[in-house]
Amino acid sequence: MTLTADWRADLDGVDTALIDGYQSGVPVEPRPFRSIGEALGVDEREALARVEALVERGIVRRFGAVLNPPVIGSSTLAAVKAPEERFSEIATVINSYRQVNHNYRRDHEWNMWFVVTAGSRETRDRIIDEIEERTGCEVLNLPMLTDFYIDLEFPVVNADRFARESASEAGAVEATAISEEATGDLSALDAAVLLEIQEGLPLSLTPYADVAGATGYETTAVIESVTRLLENGCIKRIGCVINHVVTGFTANCMVVWDVPDEELEERGRAVGALPFVTLCYHRPRRSGLGWEYDLFTMIHGRDPEAVDARIDDLHDGYLPYEHERLYSTETLKQTGARYDELLSSD
Repeated sequence: MTLTADWRADLDGVDTALIDGYQSGVPVEPRPFRSIGEALGVDEREALARVEALVERGIVRRFGAVLNPPVIGSSTLAAVKAPEERFSEIATVINSYRQVNHNYRRDHEWNMWFVVTAGSRETRDRIIDEIEERTGCEVLNLPMLTDFYIDLEFPVVNADRFARESASEAGAVEATAISEEATGDLSALDAAVLLEIQEGLPLSLTPYADVAGATGYETTAVIESVTRLLENGCIKRIGCVINHVVTGFTANCMVVWDVPDEELEERGRAVGALPFVTLCYHRPRRSGLGWEYDLFTMIHGRDPEAVDARIDDLHDGYLPYEHERLYSTETLKQTGARYDELLSSD
């Protein structure tokens, strides 16, 4: 779904505050829309109705939790060199796996990039082995090793040409190492709650009571579970999950950099703190496959020229190294990660 260039024209201050101000920080309490409404000067029923309308229009993809696959289970970014005459065939094979939740064509020799999520490293790697066998293509397997910065929370009700163009200050960065042996080691309650909220919280005045009813637990226990999952990083944030494509952010470029190993930590932290960088993380080199890049960044934008200019700024001021710019040219598959897969090794 796409909206017209004037999609912002009929949004009022309450809509804007919901879209840009409640992408995170929604209180974890029995009636969250009451608190939101009080902050915005409307009653809780109107606050709920506004969010429902934004979801219906496609501006908000869903309302609820943004979950963190590498913390819950095992996730990797992978790529293949798909011959053009077999491109569709290979995409069909890869997309047939429930554990593949994103797949994009990119303008590069490695032209098909996809994400595999599973409950364990063993299951994840078994799927990659199967893809290699079924397609006859070597798979570039690039699990995340360090999360320097990952945040797709930024204002969109504006005329910014790239994410956070109007922001002037860099953010704090705390690098997080990602375990390659991660498993969905959660209590039965936490697992049940994650599965129930993976597609979003119920759009009702009492969403946590609804989750409790669906899972068989008490509302208080569900709220305690969600609070705990936020604290341990399984949930990154709770709020309005914005559809960036619908709101015009279509010029999104993944840039890969060959950063000297001894400089990676310092450079990753510095780049991750820049306001216009939405993703920054360390993935392994694969020298045997000719892949010498170890730092990945992404910039989300509406204007390709503006995004390219920011990449130039990264190169000139922060990352004076060899790099390649991989723009996505086609979405082959895009779904949320299936957490029933992440919470099981089957």
